[in-house]
Amino acid sequence: MNCQPPRGPTSPDDLLRQQVARGHACLDAGDFAQAEACFASALRAAPGHPQVLFVHGLALQGLGRRGDALARLREAAMAAPNDAAILNALGSLLGEVGEIDAALATLRRACDIAPDFAAAWFNLGKCLGLVGATAESEAPLRRALAIAPQMESARFLLAEALMALGRIDESAAEYRELLRREPRSGIAWWGLANLKSLRFSAADADALQALVQRRDLGGDEAIAARFALAKALDDLGRDAEAFAAYASANAFARPRFPWQANAFAAWVAQAVAAFDAAPPPSDDDFGQDVIFIVGLPRSASTLTEQILAAHPEVEGASELDDLGIVIAEESQRRRAPFPQWVGAMADSDWRRLGQRYLQRTAHWRASRPRFTDKMPNNWMYAAAIRRMLPGARIVHCRRDAVETCWSCFRQIFWSAHNYSYDLADLAAYWHACDGAMRRWQTQSPTRIREQVYEDLLADAEGQTRALLDFCGLPFDAACLRPHEASRSVRTASAAQVREPLRRDTARTSRYGDLLDPLRRALATTR
Repeated sequence: MNCQPPRGPTSPDDLLRQQVARGHACLDAGDFAQAEACFASALRAAPGHPQVLFVHGLALQGLGRRGDALARLREAAMAAPNDAAILNALGSLLGEVGEIDAALATLRRACDIAPDFAAAWFNLGKCLGLVGATAESEAPLRRALAIAPQMESARFLLAEALMALGRIDESAAEYRELLRREPRSGIAWWGLANLKSLRFSAADADALQALVQRRDLGGDEAIAARFALAKALDDLGRDAEAFAAYASANAFARPRFPWQANAFAAWVAQAVAAFDAAPPPSDDDFGQDVIFIVGLPRSASTLTEQILAAHPEVEGASELDDLGIVIAEESQRRRAPFPQWVGAMADSDWRRLGQRYLQRTAHWRASRPRFTDKMPNNWMYAAAIRRMLPGARIVHCRRDAVETCWSCFRQIFWSAHNYSYDLADLAAYWHACDGAMRRWQTQSPTRIREQVYEDLLADAEGQTRALLDFCGLPFDAACLRPHEASRSVRTASAAQVREPLRRDTARTSRYGDLLDPLRRALATTR
């Protein structure tokens, strides 16, 4: 489909309508490039037309040109300030690019203008969740479902919010309602599986066995159903079948998430060498208001954050993407990937990046002076953190390597952790993280701490006191009761951290020699 005008006499109004109609058809078909061309042509015929500006913005967004899309949607909103559909699209995109205050104000305006507009209520709830206002997100999500009970995305987000708030039974009920409405929803089954404290029944396992056999189940739904089936078999103690199901689920997912162990190891070695050659970090307190929690997923990082967030001076912000964005912005500015530009950085450059990070995360210091950033992959930037924010603390969470890797293998991380779909890749990633963090901790022992899960289980109070002391925080007894903290927890451990510390969390012994290849890969010296 193209945007060329038809031959023969055509009035300007007819031509505009035809161009817009073609653009809409392309937009519906996912052909964003042709849609953008059609709407750009229409705008030349009708500059400033709010509806054409609106759809042109949607096409630009589909092309990934978010800055251009934002400009168009802002123009559209100025031209039609009471159009709820335009405000909804603008508010949603503002939330995606991190302009949260503007996003919330815009979405609330859309809801005020059109109180029966389910999509606006949904996006408001979604945006509130992005800033950790999980409790506040419940009402708009329920409003969206009251208007449009069939809106699966709103029900799924509500179930996730309830899980984050520790209301596990209510979360399970919403996932079950999703399955009642759409029994083929692998995503809903995985939502139930992610409620770690909930156990599947034999009937659930049978339903999942039937679901994964369907030929019309594809994409994310098929991946999710396979992982949920493995969890069901694990819950039922059918260990050999569960292991086979996990292996099958990961093999099915792996082509979607490519990862090269050798290339990654070379990149980490390059990062280590770059900072070895760079001047040492300063010793000032700039950035002392942030505590980074890093390491592999499933290494008790959520528990560590929960302990710290129980302290009255600390806000638990969960997994923030701000550091990676700041690094990427600098890479774009210097037209070279990290860590190639490390050697060209002056102290003032690092300080500029630290200020940018603190600016982006200012929201998390609104009510408490300090906050945690629990993005696991930030271990790759530990040496950069030391230059950007020399006063920051970095807590490297460590758990038994086999337990950690096996736990990752049982979890869907989608594209967040592409190495997790193969046990050999997991071992390679563990070695890369272990080697780099050991080196950087040796170089900065007062700013990087290794937090060992098994040590915490053996001596909860002693380890908690040591962790608080490392972070420069006075002891508070609430930190010994992290399961009582009322904050939302937006990770796969949301249900588990609501329970008191348990010593029986090891899982690998059940699988015996099935995990020997992983044990050997982890034991190999690199």
